[in-house]
Amino acid sequence: MAEKREMKVKITDDVLKAAYANFMRVAHTREEFLLDFVNLFPPEGMVTARVVTSPGHLKRIIKALRVNLNSYEKKFGIVQEAPEPSGGEGIGFRTK
Repeated sequence: MAEKREMKVKITDDVLKAAYANFMRVAHTREEFLLDFVNLFPPEGMVTARVVTSPGHLKRIIKALRVNLNSYEKKFGIVQEAPEPSGGEGIGFRTK
C-alpha cells in the first residue's frame, strides 16, 4: 500500500483572489476535458478561469466534489438545486 505524504501547495496572489462563476461550459477530446468557468452577466460573459484536465483526474474531481457536498449537507442541510434557466441559452452550468 502506498504511503501517504503531505505536500505543501503554494498559491500566488492572483489565484488567491479567486474568481466568481455562475456559468460553466464543458468540452472534451479523447485525451482532455476543458472546463470554462464564466461570470455571465447579460449581454455578455467573461471566462474567469479555465481548467484542462485528464479524464481520469476529472473522475477524481467529481468524487471530491461529491464527498465535500455530502459533508456540507450533513453539517448545514440539504442544498436545493437551482432551477434550469428559462428562455433558451441562459445562466447556469451546462455540458454542451
